[in-house]
Amino acid sequence: MKPVAPAIRVVAAMASATRPGGALLASRPKQPARAACEAGAVRVHLLERSQRVALPVERAFALYADAANLEPMTPPWLHFRLTDRGAVTMEPGALLHYTLRLHGVPIRWTTRIETWSPPTGFVDTQASGPYALWEHTHAFEEDGEGGTAIHDRVRYALPLGPLGALAHRLFVRRDLERIFDFRAEALERLVERRVESN
Repeated sequence: MKPVAPAIRVVAAMASATRPGGALLASRPKQPARAACEAGAVRVHLLERSQRVALPVERAFALYADAANLEPMTPPWLHFRLTDRGAVTMEPGALLHYTLRLHGVPIRWTTRIETWSPPTGFVDTQASGPYALWEHTHAFEEDGEGGTAIHDRVRYALPLGPLGALAHRLFVRRDLERIFDFRAEALERLVERRVESN
């Protein structure tokens, strides 16, 4: 049996948990998600990826400093759209608002830039969205050959207890791996275009 129908139900539950006034949101304690994760109330998962790009570290970091590059680095099946009007200044405290569709379910997501340290790294976290915890650390380092090693480290946790654990097994982990696979290929294409235009 295909897990599509259960996946859609779980995603819909996760999405409704993030909506103001949603029953699941209202029933959850007003405890910060990070504290709940650190207290062991939810399981924290880890996803790590690294890749090398043929750009100096300052130019590699500049690709991420431009919020307009988020859309081309996101798989088309997510229907990802930034909803911010005008340019977003990437700095600590900056908020990025966007929408996406996950297994057909519309989701609104807001990301906060927690740290911004050009050209060595930055951290963004979920301010609102489908996860109990989302903390994405981006690190950039010179590789000694004129290129840059880019490291992604994502700590994430799902809400809804056993339902969230089921969602992780059925599709969340697989979806995240597919997203980061696409992102690596899209980054290569962006880098190639940058190199060709210079």
